[in-house]
Amino acid sequence: MVVDPKRFTTSGGAGAEVADQVSSDSVARLFAEGSTVVLQGLHRLWPPLIEFADQLAADLGHPTQVNAYVTPPSSRGFSPHYDVHDVFVLQVAGEKHWRIHSPVLVDPLRTQPWSDRAAAVAAAAEREPVIDAVLRPGDALYLPRGYLHSATALGAISAHLTVGIHSVTRWSAAESALDLVRVLAAEDPELRRSLPLGVDLADPAAVADDVDTVVAALKGWLDRVDPTEVADRLRARTWSQVRPEPVAPLAQASAAAALSPDTVLQLRRRLRCQLREPADGRVTLLAGRRSLELPAETRPAVAALLAAGELKVADLPGLDAADQLTLARRLVTESIVTVPGATAEDDGGRGRAPGTGS
Repeated sequence: MVVDPKRFTTSGGAGAEVADQVSSDSVARLFAEGSTVVLQGLHRLWPPLIEFADQLAADLGHPTQVNAYVTPPSSRGFSPHYDVHDVFVLQVAGEKHWRIHSPVLVDPLRTQPWSDRAAAVAAAAEREPVIDAVLRPGDALYLPRGYLHSATALGAISAHLTVGIHSVTRWSAAESALDLVRVLAAEDPELRRSLPLGVDLADPAAVADDVDTVVAALKGWLDRVDPTEVADRLRARTWSQVRPEPVAPLAQASAAAALSPDTVLQLRRRLRCQLREPADGRVTLLAGRRSLELPAETRPAVAALLAAGELKVADLPGLDAADQLTLARRLVTESIVTVPGATAEDDGGRGRAPGTGS
């Protein structure tokens, strides 16, 4: 993506809606004219940053992303704006002059982009900055969401990474609670009733009684919300934002069918997993947005696999050989674990038996 600062009118953060599909010649021309080159989603593309972003997300408990910005000399990458997520700026090459101003809206949500307050942002950017500094290679800058910022490259090409932290907020929990209320309240026959025939929806008074009934009912349903279930919905929504390592489905299906005691099982990288205590003879494995119900006797084996990250089928504890294979096949089929030797090249049954060393 190439961003021309003279056309910077995004509604969703830095450069979200100004990307052009351009040829390499056009990129070079735009860059020479002062546009910034933006490399988006490096946390999904470049292995070192994939590992870095994933470990950071695991440590912080909040999803992360990494973009790179390459700005030509004496050019400004973006107009003053704020982001709706926290940012760590890591200066990689060259020097960049940053001016930071206090928020016009504290802790903005994703639905509250800076462009909705463009006039206030522009006015605030004319005031004295709270930070006025030059970043050099190796320097870092923390920008909490909402803080206004702009940056200008100095005498040479400047490159920096932005590590975005998409904070899980109390509003995220509120959204999960409201989602649950929508599910629960749909069971209320009073809320499913039709409005009267001939109702005039242009007249608020015509539906006032029905609205009062709905509001009162929703308050009642909100009181019945289970905080534990809200927390679980919040976890599932957050975990789903972390993309696990891709799998080759045909190769893994073939591997599942050819499992042996010597087959190595590897926990799928970047898949968030948690094992819940058994209940009613079952144990629950949470994996991203999904949950798997497994026999309670598989708990030691699954726990050992989650702790080690990699085990042979024969090393799954607490199960006999037949049950080891059954559990392993289920976990491979569900893409919880993978067989390391099963690559895309093995799709269609070509190559040696994966994961067996043969």
